Order: sequence, then C-alpha cells, then structure tokens
Amino acid sequence: MSTTPATRLDGRQPAQLRPITFEAGIAPHATGSVLVAFGLTRVICAATIENGVPAWMKQQRVPGGWLTAEYSMLPYSTHDRKPREIAKGKPDGRNIEIQRLIGRSLRAVIDLQKLGQNTLWIDCDVLQADGGTRTASITGAYLAARLAVQKLIDAKKIPENPLADSVAAVSAGVFNGQTLLDLNYLEDKDAEVDANIVMTGRGQFVEVQGSGEEATFSGEQLQAMLGVAQAGLREIAALQSAFLTQQLLGK
Repeated sequence: MSTTPATRLDGRQPAQLRPITFEAGIAPHATGSVLVAFGLTRVICAATIENGVPAWMKQQRVPGGWLTAEYSMLPYSTHDRKPREIAKGKPDGRNIEIQRLIGRSLRAVIDLQKLGQNTLWIDCDVLQADGGTRTASITGAYLAARLAVQKLIDAKKIPENPLADSVAAVSAGVFNGQTLLDLNYLEDKDAEVDANIVMTGRGQFVEVQGSGEEATFSGEQLQAMLGVAQAGLREIAALQSAFLTQQLLGK
C-alpha cells in the first residue's frame, strides 16, 4: 500500500477505501435486503424470490431459474433533483447499463439450475450518491441475494446454496496524475481515467470497465488501477464474509 501522504479531499490515502457498512433487513417485505454504504454513498439492495421463470425460458425449455436486476436513483439522491424515469417518459440509458452490469455480476457466481424454477429479482435503489453507486450496488446485491437464498434453503424449497462464490465491485482511477481507489463524486467527476472492477471472492475478474475522460492511459496505469482495486476488493470480500457470518450464524 502506498505510503504517500494523504492528498485526497476526505483525508484518505490513495489506496484506501471509504468506510463501508452493511445493515440487514432494511426492506422487510423483500426476501433479503441490505443497506450498503460506501462513505456517503448509500444504496438499498433488495432481493425478492418469486416462483416461476420468464416466458422465454419456458418457450426455449431452459432448465433452472433466473436472476435479473433493476437499478434506480431516487430523485433526492443527488445534489440537483433527478427526475424519475416515468416523468421523462423514456428509460434512462445509464440506469439500463448499470442494472445489466449488476445482473451479469450476480449471474457470474450463481448456479441458476440450483435455484430451481424461481426468479431472483435484485432491486438497487440509490438513496444518496457520492460516487461509486454501481460498485456499491453490486457489493450489496450479493449480500441481499445470499440472505434471500438462505430463506429458500431454510424453507427446504431448494436443497443447497446456488451461490458458488461472493462478488463485489470497486472503482479506481487516475486523479491529478495519481492512482486512487474507491473514488468519491468530486474525484470521479474530474478524474482523468475512471474504472470499475468487479471480482469474485476467489479473486477472479467478472468485469473491468475503464475509460479515459478526455485523456488516454498507459498499460502501467491500467496495472496500477487493477492492483489497488484487487487489494481493495480483498478487503471488501472480508467485510462481506464477516457480515454474513454474523447474519447467518448469529456470531
């Protein structure tokens, strides 16, 4: 980890995560739910299990269940009020991109055949946005899903846990020429390079999204971003594991 003196606005070291917390049971009517906080970014992640699968699976005789995700930012989650999609009369392209990413990330670690003839809905609603809403959503969505499938197991509706591994995500970027981990809004909006990295608990990459913001970046910078992200994701995976141990085993 870098020993460079803190130069970030919030006092963190370049390779330091924001404080991360999880709170279970935030949405009692969901099968499993978690309020995840990455610093000032807060997202409600809820998992709801419904009996049955989409029509296309039945038509194509695809075995097992399905997992799908939806993502939205509440109007008051940003500094300036963000209109609801229904008020604009058309889907928000950014929301669609992010919910597809959440779905892909969770489907990478679940055995859908073990889910049975069930659909696992993941809903991520941003309460407060300060950068990294998609990475917080993925991280919390896994926890909500794990709590939800445990209820199926306890009710003997499925014989075993269909989630083969954990999954989490974090951002990294280049800001003022320095490689940073877990960017907040002020860093993210002015970053020369912005990346989002999704990784399983066993250290396998699910997705790497990176782009220069009116800039290019070198192979060395890419490796530096991946390096800080991998270290940060190991920390996040440990936090997820400790949370689930407390929730599922009461320890």
